[in-house]
Amino acid sequence: MTDPVSRTILLLDIERYSDRDDVEQAYLRRMLYDITDRALESAGIDERLRLRADRGDSVMELIDANASVTALLRALLTEVPHQLRAVNRMASSSAQIRLRGVVATGYIAVDEHDGWVGSDLNHACRLLDAGLLRAALRERPDDFALCVSESVHAGIVRHDHPGIPAQGFHAVTVDSKNGPLRAWLHGPVPHGTHGPGESGGAPAPDCSGESPAPGADTSTPRTERTAADPATTAATDAAADAAADTAAIPGPHEPSRTEQPEQPGEPGPSARPAQQPAQPAQPAAPPANVVFTFGGGSPAFGGSLVAGDQHGVSGGQVTGDVHLGRSGGEPA
Repeated sequence: MTDPVSRTILLLDIERYSDRDDVEQAYLRRMLYDITDRALESAGIDERLRLRADRGDSVMELIDANASVTALLRALLTEVPHQLRAVNRMASSSAQIRLRGVVATGYIAVDEHDGWVGSDLNHACRLLDAGLLRAALRERPDDFALCVSESVHAGIVRHDHPGIPAQGFHAVTVDSKNGPLRAWLHGPVPHGTHGPGESGGAPAPDCSGESPAPGADTSTPRTERTAADPATTAATDAAADAAADTAAIPGPHEPSRTEQPEQPGEPGPSARPAQQPAQPAQPAAPPANVVFTFGGGSPAFGGSLVAGDQHGVSGGQVTGDVHLGRSGGEPA
């Protein structure tokens, strides 16, 4: 086995390759190699600077460490999507080709069987097979999804070189048999995944403050009192909330409060009882300066008999032979 040397690792894989028949698979393999060669040539990486391994539905390229990784990333982000659009425009639905890609760096050794050995290569293959990258390609309207390793992001992507926008990559973590692997996905993170670069959570609770306060009365407001019809107002208040009604209902002996303002020194509404007991109706007093003429008999005034021994009658004037205070006509 040779000594491990630093290499740039490029992996490209065809989506849904095993769903096609043999003729379609042969066509897809030719398109895969053609697209890979064009992308590497546009990045200035010729065949002398790379080793290729065929994996059926995928291709693996070990690129010399002296080749420009910046130019490779730029070609993958521009030339590969362009080539895919050109191929798929002329292909039938069963011959559409869509690719997942991974770029990583690490130390690789070659054994006596021309096999490639290295933990960095194993990690790159884990990224290529990750469910997150597969989901990202399924949700893309275009035909290419690219993921780069942590080392490629730290050395190239984060510096925001022309044609390699740093803001276009998002940190993700994928599960693998070797444990969690941190990487950077170009384009939006697919739904249903929760990488460190994602943000989300349950919606915030409603803070609008529109809910009524605890214990608040949510019933229909009581009809507004008016001075025009106090009796109707009192009846409406009693029907709405008899226990809470503190307004006194005016009786026949007391004018309405809305019609008679309070006088200074009188107790206010809060000092008066909430309700007054019903009073018996009193007859109206006769007008002043009225003269009564009796032609006989015994008329009664409020229970007082006018005849013989007379009692004083309040509120009026009596003419004739009426003596007050004693019987028998003796002067008082």
